[in-house]
Amino acid sequence: MVRSRHQLDEAEKQGLSALAGYGILDTPNEPEFDAIVKEAARTFDFPIALISLLDENRQWFKAKVGLEPSEIPRSISFCTHAVRGSGVFSVADTTQDERFASNPLVTGSPNIRSYAGAPLKTSNGSRVGTLCVIDTRVGRSLTPAEQVRLEELANRVVNAMERRRNEKKSASV
Repeated sequence: MVRSRHQLDEAEKQGLSALAGYGILDTPNEPEFDAIVKEAARTFDFPIALISLLDENRQWFKAKVGLEPSEIPRSISFCTHAVRGSGVFSVADTTQDERFASNPLVTGSPNIRSYAGAPLKTSNGSRVGTLCVIDTRVGRSLTPAEQVRLEELANRVVNAMERRRNEKKSASV
């Protein structure tokens, strides 16, 4: 296995373990997850919405609107920053943020200019990814009420993951 460029902290290791328990990585599209990203893009009027899951070396998209790749390296992921906090992580102008100004997702396609991501928090508190919205326009930030709505949608993602896992367990019994 390829080694990650940055050492994972304990919270990130806990997230990897929790994510593995869902058996969701590299699975086909599922209508429930697709519907959530479509709702997020429409609700916030952002052209890109993603359900992003973080494994050791990559960010994989369970569902997406407005973006072609199915994964990107974790080393350039905005999601990695978002899962470190407890609330919505937001960047209104990526070109002016030293963490992202030279990021290839900012300097090249898809030309990310604004980002908002809510961590996907499991029942044990692990953060396994984000529900995020992305824009190619500068200055897009969510109001406090919109941040609450993004967190509600992120909770729906986790609830769907929980149901999916429980259904798979029931089917194998």
